[in-house]
Amino acid sequence: MIQIQALDHVFKIGKKGRENEIPVLKGIDLSIKRGDIACIVGRSGSGKSTLLNLISGYITPTSGKIVIDGTDVTGFNEKEWADFRLDHFGFIFQSFQLIGSLTTYENVELPLTLKGVKPSERKVKVKEMLKRVGLEHHAGHYPNELSGGQQQRVSIARALILNPSIILADEPTGSLDSETEGEILAFIQQLNREKGITFVIITHDDEVASIADTTFQLHDGVLKKGEQSIEI
Repeated sequence: MIQIQALDHVFKIGKKGRENEIPVLKGIDLSIKRGDIACIVGRSGSGKSTLLNLISGYITPTSGKIVIDGTDVTGFNEKEWADFRLDHFGFIFQSFQLIGSLTTYENVELPLTLKGVKPSERKVKVKEMLKRVGLEHHAGHYPNELSGGQQQRVSIARALILNPSIILADEPTGSLDSETEGEILAFIQQLNREKGITFVIITHDDEVASIADTTFQLHDGVLKKGEQSIEI
């Protein structure tokens, strides 16, 4: 599903012509199978978020190749990436990234609106999805009226609404207590089994990494394949 070859990324800091180059990722080779849960584990500053941003096209690699679902996306422009993300990706964030002025229903509906889905079809899809994540009775609630676990379920519903083949998750349980974390991880595993969605999760949490089919350890920009339980 995801193939990365010889990926390097360098941040440049300073005035043009006098930039300092800071290597962040070094020679990354990564292969993730369709339908797997893959966790990329590492300390803060190890390059995890940079790697996720490269996979999702929000930044461009300095060198190397990225192939997703058989498509070489390395040279995509912004429009091509925007269309590709809508067709292939869902996103789950540590801070939920919900829009505070929108209700649960409206937050989940938003990707469908961006995709140009008809209002009548949106209504059916959103109602079905809210029932799927157990929030059918919270459709009119705003994010600040929901618990952390409920907010993350809204985030997951929004990520699922376009039936993505891949979900990219950035510390998806980092803002949750241990009990709620367990519930969300169980839900991710359930979605993976039932829908065959490929999950790419970045984390520093060994509990999160324990649900992975494959783990990778990122240390100072170098990626190594690891075991399911990793000490960092």
